[in-house]
Amino acid sequence: MRGPRVRALYRALSLLGAEAPHDRAIIKLYYPARFGNSAEERNSGVVPADDTGSPYPVVIFLPGININPESYAWLAQALARQGFVCALPTMVAEEMPGYTSLTPGLTITELSPDQYGKRPSSPLIGPLLTALDDWNASGPLQQMIDTGRILLGGHSGGGSVALLNARSQWYPGLCGVFTYGAHAGAASVLGYDRGAQFALPGDVPTLMLGGELDGCIANSLQRYGLEPGSLSATDMVSRSFEQALPHNKAPAALAVLRGANHFSLAWPHDTSTGRAFLEAAETVPGELLRSRLLRLVSRFARTCAHGDTRAARALQRELDQCGPAYTLTGRRESPVNHTLTGTH
Repeated sequence: MRGPRVRALYRALSLLGAEAPHDRAIIKLYYPARFGNSAEERNSGVVPADDTGSPYPVVIFLPGININPESYAWLAQALARQGFVCALPTMVAEEMPGYTSLTPGLTITELSPDQYGKRPSSPLIGPLLTALDDWNASGPLQQMIDTGRILLGGHSGGGSVALLNARSQWYPGLCGVFTYGAHAGAASVLGYDRGAQFALPGDVPTLMLGGELDGCIANSLQRYGLEPGSLSATDMVSRSFEQALPHNKAPAALAVLRGANHFSLAWPHDTSTGRAFLEAAETVPGELLRSRLLRLVSRFARTCAHGDTRAARALQRELDQCGPAYTLTGRRESPVNHTLTGTH
């Protein structure tokens, strides 16, 4: 009997300092599996990890607000098939008074002008890394997780949380960060000036991805003191790439996918929550967009985590291509222009 190549485990986390009932999170960890058809596997449904190529680097992927993490399962499974363990978190919080939502986790008080950058604004990443250590200590993934090679990713608000918290001093194993539909805009309600952006750390190689038809970002400009329609659908992302990321630290690249919208990464997408009603329709088939997103993300991940020169060259070709599906705008240096082998 041929068994599944990818399986997942669940774990509940306690979030220190959070008030009940919002003091818990659930993590689903996808991993490369090797089905042995044993009685224990059949009885429990727990399939051993495939130790070929272990210990595996880690991808932590933070979901967008009110987007079911299962919408990113296709990406997590694809990365697991390529030799990563991929963690997708779920938590519910009232981050804005009166609004309870599924969230990537954000401590708003740590984003104020006098506090930003002093401590993590994510209440989730630290406990999640502790859970990975526990998984690595015993069970099906014992000694198969390499927390010295961590990639932090995210979509929409989750991508912004990833960008703001991608600091190697907080998470020493961090080797790269990638996002889709995310930017560094600083909300006016927090006390920031019109159009202000958070200064991003730029400690590790960064890949920022976006869609040219991103109606969700384009219709949220009022949050940053900007007039609706004053910027294009991709300006917030490209401005963050150009202005918020430091130019003298780790390399970074930006790719904007033609025909993609804010939710092109999420599939299947539940439109009963979130703000998909702000969107324009995709003009390129979603399957094609996801295929290209996977190529960009997986090649970036293998470049950062493994120093894979073949993946690096393939990523460079993707970034250089200006075909009908996506184009690159505002590129400084691609992460593949640096030798990453042995640097993490």
